[in-house]
Amino acid sequence: MPNTSENLIAGLVAELKPVAPLRKRAGMTLSVIALGAGALGMAGLFGLRPDLQAGQPDPIALISAGVFLVLALASFWAVVDMARPYVGVRREGWGWTALMAGVLPVAAIVLLGMDWLRGEPMPLELDGGTCLRFGLGWGLLSAGVQVWWLRRGAPSRPERAGLLVGVGAGAAGIFAVSLYCPHSNLVHIGIWHGLTVVLAGLAGRLVVPRLISW
Repeated sequence: MPNTSENLIAGLVAELKPVAPLRKRAGMTLSVIALGAGALGMAGLFGLRPDLQAGQPDPIALISAGVFLVLALASFWAVVDMARPYVGVRREGWGWTALMAGVLPVAAIVLLGMDWLRGEPMPLELDGGTCLRFGLGWGLLSAGVQVWWLRRGAPSRPERAGLLVGVGAGAAGIFAVSLYCPHSNLVHIGIWHGLTVVLAGLAGRLVVPRLISW
C-alpha cells in the first residue's frame, strides 16, 4: 500500500507553480508612472500655473510642491517594501518625510492664529475645496497601483500599509494639483493641500486593509 503522506506531499508539490518575485524597482516604477500620469492629466486638462509657464516659479509654491513630491515617493517606497515582509526590519524613513511635510500645515495654523490675535482674520479661499477634490481624485491612480502591488505580496501590517497608501496617494494627487493651483500663500497650501494628504491617509487606513487581506 503506498505511503499516504508521501502521496499527499507529492500531490501538493505537483500543483505548485513558479511565481515571479516582487522586485521593488518594478513596484516603484509603476508608482512613479501613476504619479506622472496624474500630473500630466492635471496639466493637460487645466494647463500650468502662469508662473510656471513664464519659467519663473513662485518660491513657496515650488518648495511646497517639492515637499509633497518627496513625501509621495517616500511613501511609495515604504509601501512597495512592505509587500515583502521581513522579520525585525523597521521601515520608518517615511515618517521623517511626513514630519517635514507637517511643517506646512503647522505654519499655516500659526499664521492664522497670529492674524486672529491681531484682529485681522485671514479668510480661506473657497476654491480650496477644488484643490482637495482634484488632489483626492488624481491620487486614486497612485492608490490603485499601490493596492495592486500589495495584493501581489504579503504585507504583515495591513493597517500601516493602508495608511501609507493613502498618504502617498494624497501627496501624489496634491503634487499634480500644485502644477495648476493659482494660490501661492502658505495658509492655502498648508490648510487645503495638507488636509488632502490627511484625509487620503485616513481613507487609506480604513479602506485599504480590506482590499489587501489574504
